[in-house]
Amino acid sequence: MTEFRNAVVMGTGMMGPGIAAVLALGGLRVTLLSRTLDRAEAGVAEAHATLAFLRRHGLIDYPEQACEASEAITPGADMAGAVGKADLVIESLPENLALKQQLFRDLDLAAPPHAALCSNTSGLSITPIASQCDRHSERVLTTHFWNPPHLMPLVDVVCAERTSVPLAQSVIDLLRHCNKTPVLVRKDRPGQLGNRLHQAVVREAANIVAEGIATAEDVDLAARRGFGFRLPAYGILEHQDLVGLELCSGVVGYVAQDLYNEPQAPPIYAEKLAEGHTGAAAGNGFYDWTQGKSAADVKARRDAFLVYLLQQERRT
Repeated sequence: MTEFRNAVVMGTGMMGPGIAAVLALGGLRVTLLSRTLDRAEAGVAEAHATLAFLRRHGLIDYPEQACEASEAITPGADMAGAVGKADLVIESLPENLALKQQLFRDLDLAAPPHAALCSNTSGLSITPIASQCDRHSERVLTTHFWNPPHLMPLVDVVCAERTSVPLAQSVIDLLRHCNKTPVLVRKDRPGQLGNRLHQAVVREAANIVAEGIATAEDVDLAARRGFGFRLPAYGILEHQDLVGLELCSGVVGYVAQDLYNEPQAPPIYAEKLAEGHTGAAAGNGFYDWTQGKSAADVKARRDAFLVYLLQQERRT
């Protein structure tokens, strides 16, 4: 079994600092790597703020743990130097296949032979990424942390065609030690596991709005106060079994005839992009964000709910 002591997290954007905090809480020494030392230091400061947030909300085992984890995270801008000492590398760079292929080609040359090389990709298949690693492609796999990584328990662990199963199991054991909930994806398919389920919901949600069946507000309300309310307690397929497959088969078969089933994004995406309605940052997307709706408020509401769920878990 691989022993993980030194980790490198690549990327200081949305995911990297949170992943670094998670690994440091698990007892690893972590180098948070970026192109420049200034950006790496800013990422470390964000990781420290994340650890302080977890401490304030009682989501670490003892107060000193946050300080110990903070001290275990250092900034870096020298990829070869940091990766050359690593047991584990996790990259969280943009979702660009060519970029990731080149990166993993370089990592394969720089990392020790025993080191696990992991991608945080949310949708790309890991097999074509691993195909560029001529030395040790068997140590390449996906570890897709869900956003925000310091609060969401789920991590999709995906094996490429040549990934070492014992190595993947060692990574799963590490993630469990870091208080994450890893799921093993046994076939390398686009979207992994959790994101495939999510994309099925996203596609139909956008289609419902496009067809005028309901507003974006009511789509989200139905999701949050309907199946979203019970999913923390029991799963999709547990629900099917409890209702009974004879009834569920009939419902699925009837509704499936009217769902959006084209192998592409619903046209409403192209229409909104053509109008410059690219989302909250632009002021418009499915919602008008200029009329008192705040992205910061929505994220705060999300995080407060996740904190509440995690606190309840710790009390049971």
